[in-house]
Amino acid sequence: MQTELSRTLGIEHAVFGFTPFPAVAAAITRAGGFGVLGAVRYTAPDDLARDLDWMQEHTEGLPYGLDVVMPAKKVEGVGEAEVEAMIPERHRQFVRETLAKHGVPELAEGDVCGWRITGWMEQVARSQLDVAFGYPIKLLANALGSPPVDVVRRAHEAGVPVAALAGSARHARHHADAGIDIVVAQGYEAGGHTGEIATMVLVPEVVDAVGPLPVLAAGGIGSGEQIAAGLALGAQGVWLGSLWLTTTEADLHSRALTRKLLDAGSGDTVRSRALTGKPARQLRTAWTDAWDDPAGPGTLPMPLQGLLVAEAVSRIQKYEAEPLLGTPVGQIVGRMTSERSVQDTFDDLTRGFERAVERINRIAGRDAR
Repeated sequence: MQTELSRTLGIEHAVFGFTPFPAVAAAITRAGGFGVLGAVRYTAPDDLARDLDWMQEHTEGLPYGLDVVMPAKKVEGVGEAEVEAMIPERHRQFVRETLAKHGVPELAEGDVCGWRITGWMEQVARSQLDVAFGYPIKLLANALGSPPVDVVRRAHEAGVPVAALAGSARHARHHADAGIDIVVAQGYEAGGHTGEIATMVLVPEVVDAVGPLPVLAAGGIGSGEQIAAGLALGAQGVWLGSLWLTTTEADLHSRALTRKLLDAGSGDTVRSRALTGKPARQLRTAWTDAWDDPAGPGTLPMPLQGLLVAEAVSRIQKYEAEPLLGTPVGQIVGRMTSERSVQDTFDDLTRGFERAVERINRIAGRDAR
């Protein structure tokens, strides 16, 4: 699965794997792909440095990257405490009532909320970058559009290419104008923040809009045949995220959540603002249903919603409150039916890719040899 981009980056397969788990990211890189570690959960720079140290030790000198979240809009000079003060009491009460309805216990005294997405806030993301540029990362990706101009410049001065996700050709052209090096065309099927255009439609539109910039296809891709389709549409690689959640290296801290993912079908996800305030595809649960109910208070904009629900999500995960338990995941979840290692997953991807290429060669009347 070689392309011009994969050869430029020195990787065997043009497969970019996004994950919040260092062990998964390192395994993707060792398997011949390009592991990209998600930074949003790191609220303390020392924690990120610790895991990047671990990545250095377990990637065998092969390339890996970092994904940050820097919103396009920010409030100057406002810290986390000031932002939290903007959350209405009505919304806090709704969280309390929803958790009580499902019998979710309070955190024990002294327990620290383990799920804080202050990484959505630009000042936190900038502190992550201060750490990351001390390591030989080979890609900086931003999940919410183009990073600020000075961040792109800083990355380029360090010799690090910058990628940004796009949900439309218009977004992709904006990225190109901002000096982005790689555009990730993420379709409606994808997990996490995503737009409304399906991958099959989006990828060729973005390829045409920003060529000759390399484009990665993302959203609903979980087989080698789908990788071949993405490359046939003009992409120079694929960006996979959801597929790694049920690998043996993933650390979800919840067997119940793993079971829900393995049992879910492609129709068991929903685009909801319940987690972050922006539309994000995730497992449909009683939690997403509550927030999407017109009788409720409605969600708050980013980053207020993420700060509002942080402790609630920690409680749901800690006590494995199954009706409420979920995670961002794409429609490809219907193919995630067993736990496999990252290497086994890669082997399956390469076999599927070979089958697809052979099939096309037969259709075209060519000898695949």
